Amino acid sequence: MEQVLNKLQGIYLRKMQIKIITDRIFDTVKNDRGRVNLKFEDLYIAVLLVYNDINKFLPVTHIDPPSKAKVREIMKECDINFDGEIDRNEFYDFIKQITSDTVTIVSKRLILTFAIAPTVAMLTKKITEGIPHVGNIVRWLPNSVYASTVTLAVWWHQKQKLS
Repeated sequence: MEQVLNKLQGIYLRKMQIKIITDRIFDTVKNDRGRVNLKFEDLYIAVLLVYNDINKFLPVTHIDPPSKAKVREIMKECDINFDGEIDRNEFYDFIKQITSDTVTIVSKRLILTFAIAPTVAMLTKKITEGIPHVGNIVRWLPNSVYASTVTLAVWWHQKQKLS
């Protein structure tokens, strides 16, 4: 029973974090424009701010924001009162919908980097030990340090591909 409650609380906390982020971005764009609701131009600026934060704070390669056509399409779906503007509650649903693909991409990249890379490192450690000069160092390193080093190298390489 405790595990079920913890999972439900985790879902609740994630929703609250998303709500805090969307409120912050909504208020930032709204205050810059002096409007109560967001029109398309304001909404696209908000999308760019969200994707800027995603690219800045998540340990994955750069993710491009959706096109203006995609933003218009999702805006029409999320505009419940059909006024051509997005209010605070509609904005929360809009951000959840527009970033759903991004969450999948980020999850796959994180799994690749932080789950598969250490596994491959451990599988290839024996082969690496046979390389002259490098093999002595690899033999000396504990498995956890070797796997962590390879994982960080993979992550760094993914980040450098964008620079």
